[in-house]
Amino acid sequence: MSLYPLMLDGSTLTAVIVGGGAVATRKAAALVASGARVRVVAPVIAPELQSLGRDSTIELVNELYSKRQLDGAGLVIAATNDEGLNRQISVDAKALGLLVNVASAPSEGNCVTPAVHRSGDVVVAVTAGGVPSAAARIRDDLAQKLDERYASAVRELSSLRRSLIDGDRRARWSSAATALIDNSFCERVESGRFDEAVAEWR
Repeated sequence: MSLYPLMLDGSTLTAVIVGGGAVATRKAAALVASGARVRVVAPVIAPELQSLGRDSTIELVNELYSKRQLDGAGLVIAATNDEGLNRQISVDAKALGLLVNVASAPSEGNCVTPAVHRSGDVVVAVTAGGVPSAAARIRDDLAQKLDERYASAVRELSSLRRSLIDGDRRARWSSAATALIDNSFCERVESGRFDEAVAEWR
């Protein structure tokens, strides 16, 4: 599968997860954290997922899967322990022009969910040829470096960009971005000197 990387605004997304076990629980938690509206469809729903549903905007539907349950979805996740059912969910979702992820067989869907690290507005997503454990290992290695220092740096850059552009000083922002986000960017962030550099452009 040739992948096209894309970040979605979760607050605009309705996701349907078919399955009620541990995988569905992880997927639901990640979607809720992004602000998405989530519908979980399964005849049996794990206690952890039921608890998550009580504390969030998840809609729990205790039913067997049917295609009508995909109505209104933008993203579908097939997370059952029945490979044949997961395959049918994928077929149904694709026929409706929806994004669909098959948790147990990514190649059967048309999108994958990567291993993700978040530090403020810095988000790193890693895929590794359908091997989730490899993606997670790479993600964890990157996470050791991309800590709060990078989150702070990006907050400062975002604030500077907004103030200069809103102040009709777009040319100054262009110059600032060139100077601040150069080959020394990472070194200055990691040394704790980046905030000082940003302050000179305010």
